[in-house]
Amino acid sequence: MEQVRRVLVYLSKDKAAPQRARFVQSITGHFAGTSGDQARVACSLQGRRFVLADAEHGVLLKRAPFCPFKHLSSGEAASLPAEVRSRGVDVGVAVLLQSSDQRLLLTRRAASLRIFPNLWVPPGGHVEADERLLDAGLRELREETGLNLNPKEFTSELLGLWESAYPPMLSRELPQRHHIVTYMLLQSSLSHLQLQASLNPEPAEVSACLWVDAELVRAIVSAVDGEEQPELLSANLPETVSMLEVSPGGQMTTSPLPVSVLCNRAPADGEDVERVSTGTKYALELWLKVWELQTTNNPSSKSIQ
Repeated sequence: MEQVRRVLVYLSKDKAAPQRARFVQSITGHFAGTSGDQARVACSLQGRRFVLADAEHGVLLKRAPFCPFKHLSSGEAASLPAEVRSRGVDVGVAVLLQSSDQRLLLTRRAASLRIFPNLWVPPGGHVEADERLLDAGLRELREETGLNLNPKEFTSELLGLWESAYPPMLSRELPQRHHIVTYMLLQSSLSHLQLQASLNPEPAEVSACLWVDAELVRAIVSAVDGEEQPELLSANLPETVSMLEVSPGGQMTTSPLPVSVLCNRAPADGEDVERVSTGTKYALELWLKVWELQTTNNPSSKSIQ
């Protein structure tokens, strides 16, 4: 049944007919060249096909410099199991929910999940056949956090696309999953406390929730994955922030979370660490640009207390 419902990536370049993307193929590299890590593309969801095409003024598509599909050799690609090589490239959606007081909701993936356990990400998941991106995002937000947004109480826009691989580096293991993640910004007319009152996270998916402001987001994105220089956190940042920890039974309790955890970088080998995912950092960078434009045009909205 899963095979029927999956939405897969198709690629078109120079107005050619869309062709299904291969699992081992770098999607970003298809448009940006072998060394490029970002490109502008047009995207459209057509039933079970998510079509990407080259477009000078399209949405930004990006990958990590260490993306496995950028560095995968032909021999490594051939060594992947046939069922993996034949998977194609899946489509995901992640929702950056912004409250009226300029905070964003992040969730920590449950430790029991096979893919990216214990990483901080926006709510999200797979796009299903015949769903619109927004509908998929709202469904995932509802399933993971219990938030059922009224369409009259938010606006939405597509922020950007991210080429995601798991594991995220060849130094750990050959890739098992390949996605294009669509990051959507939903700007709510409700404050984060009003939204928080309706939170009812699914403990099988979410182990904690956290509201972050622009100052904390700047610190998170400054810890660039793949770079080794020590990170110097702003003296204005607190040592800890309050998160809502989710028990196996679904109860939420307030707990301190060291800010340094949110600024962890992706390790090149060994076990992963609790951190904000690399794709999420990219989406947060895009959000900061939106936020800065909003606050420039409306200085009174800059207060985030």
